[in-house]
Amino acid sequence: MSAHTQTRPHPAARRGGGVGALLPWWALALPVLAFVSLLLLIMNPSDAHAATDDPVIAQLADHVRQLLVR
Repeated sequence: MSAHTQTRPHPAARRGGGVGALLPWWALALPVLAFVSLLLLIMNPSDAHAATDDPVIAQLADHVRQLLVR
């Protein structure tokens, strides 16, 4: 007794008939927006200044050193 083989379903029709898939508008807009915003952040050197008021890292290192000494 032979078993019946299942046939493959027909492939889905492509939209536009092109090779690539169509992307929504935001798939390109979001990476461009992120790139431009990061580029603007690094291109404005007037906002880049050293923090001299409250050296948090130095206080944290001093606190860790004091805890290790005990």
